[in-house]
Amino acid sequence: MAQDDPMTELVQSLGLGVALVDFETWEIEFENAKFFQWCPPGGDVDAPLPKRLKDMKEDRARERMRNGRPYKLECETRSGARSRWLDIEMRPLPDMEGTRAIVECSDISKQKQAEYMLESYSQVSERNTRELQREKDRVEKLLLNIMPRSVYEEMKDYGTTTPARFESASVMLLDFVGFTDMAISREPGELISELNDIFSAFDRVVELFDSERIKTIGDAYMAVSGVPEGNPDHAQNIARVALRLKRYIERRNTAHATAWTCRIGINSGPVIGSIVGIQKYVYDIFGPGVNLASRMESHCEPMEITLCGDTYELLKDEFEMTERGEADIKGFGRKTLYTLDRERDQTSIRRDNRF
Repeated sequence: MAQDDPMTELVQSLGLGVALVDFETWEIEFENAKFFQWCPPGGDVDAPLPKRLKDMKEDRARERMRNGRPYKLECETRSGARSRWLDIEMRPLPDMEGTRAIVECSDISKQKQAEYMLESYSQVSERNTRELQREKDRVEKLLLNIMPRSVYEEMKDYGTTTPARFESASVMLLDFVGFTDMAISREPGELISELNDIFSAFDRVVELFDSERIKTIGDAYMAVSGVPEGNPDHAQNIARVALRLKRYIERRNTAHATAWTCRIGINSGPVIGSIVGIQKYVYDIFGPGVNLASRMESHCEPMEITLCGDTYELLKDEFEMTERGEADIKGFGRKTLYTLDRERDQTSIRRDNRF
């Protein structure tokens, strides 16, 4: 095209890059200023089209041109320090002789930049979502360590929990004999490590028998069955827990140099369960049922499980117990005490062969 040709002036004024090429040799026969600017030839001004469009697949493009079909691609080009994204389409010119094709390119750099920013934002958002979920899971795990799941769910849904009275539940309180002397005479890290192992094993046993670990206070361990959800077998559950915790300690003592000796008191009766605290939450149980379990533990002999008449009546058909006689129980008067010995059916299927 002649430089003073009106058509040439029109093509040069377009906001698109336009070139005329021979698709057999990819020689550029004509290009307007935009095309030259956007697809610079570099040091070789006679460079064929594939040299100027690095992402172009010339064999595929040539095949499509021969079949009269367009070829499209997105390509990044560089002029000096600046890079530019181009949307390129080339089409054969069937109404002209030979193997000519017209190449049109438009600058989509801003669109690509917006897509990149959107993708980056999406990646950041996904990463933040994953981190938030991990933090949520961590908080949930921590809260489930200090309160039953049903209480946690209520607190999560409503932001608070309602104190509840449970007319019939069974409480177990375990305490280690001579722990104070052990704490003085032994290396603290070693002692706490052993206590942590023991309490972790206790937690697994408690969970097996539909019970809840309520709390640990130093070397004391409290669990309950029938709270926060009622259970008609609460006394049987807590009795099985107590027997298996005692058996675990006995087995552990045969395999360790240091022997641990425990006392276990259990009791059945009414309790109140509620979350206490505002900044530091803890789920706790209160009431005469808890107090009497504590009294049973204090009247207990080492490596024995002690209970009184109310719990005895609930267990007598399924467990063997030994009467110890009457004793004055502070706040409760005289009570007949019993030692829980074993389950009556020794051939029953164990829920966990480890204990």
